[in-house]
Amino acid sequence: MVRLFAPIPEPAPAEVALTGDRRHYVVHVLRLGVGDALEVFDGKGRSFDGQVTGVDAEAVRVRLGTMRQAPARRAVSVLQGLPKGDKLEWVLQKGTELGATAFLPVDTVRSVVKLEPRRAQERTARWTKIVEEAARQCRRDDVPTVDVPRTLTEAAKTLAPGTVVLVLDEEESAVPLGEAFRASGAGTPVALVVGPEGGLAREEVEALKALGARPVTLGSRILRTETAALAALAVMMHLDGELG
Repeated sequence: MVRLFAPIPEPAPAEVALTGDRRHYVVHVLRLGVGDALEVFDGKGRSFDGQVTGVDAEAVRVRLGTMRQAPARRAVSVLQGLPKGDKLEWVLQKGTELGATAFLPVDTVRSVVKLEPRRAQERTARWTKIVEEAARQCRRDDVPTVDVPRTLTEAAKTLAPGTVVLVLDEEESAVPLGEAFRASGAGTPVALVVGPEGGLAREEVEALKALGARPVTLGSRILRTETAALAALAVMMHLDGELG
């Protein structure tokens, strides 16, 4: 079944009009026409059976049918130190597949990449499209949020009260990620902090600890920043019973 992401009002209307890029995608990429079936998901856990009822120069009209509500999942935020190149896009795409519900790109002491406000907004728009497409492909009905880059401390302070913050720290050896994750309790929101190339500065780790964060280890190997984030998400997804 063809899947398409589109915001759907609450309560859901009988029909929605897809315009702009979504119209282009339906008409010129999927090549759907009147009568064709598709699945529409709203990025917030709802999906609908749909059928194309009309196509014109302005919009594609889709009649919405049966709605399905995805089970609630644990909130898992990833505070990712801004890495070089396209590594963050890799983390966003694969992290969406591995269950992350929010991404907070953060500027850290050792981040080489520095984004001016306008450039940051442009990148965030692109990153949002990446997670939307990743959610569509892996058949998620919810789409992770992507925040505009900010400092690590600022991002940590935006987390919901009660969030357990786990910091991947290469100098930590006593507390495995899995142990700390299990201790958080079923369903408790968790935030994972991952440094950029070179890791987090000690003062950043100490500042997070002062906010209640807990340093953890993934083991004796030193992983690249993009590998560490995904390995940690895979561990957490496994412990929550969602992966093998």
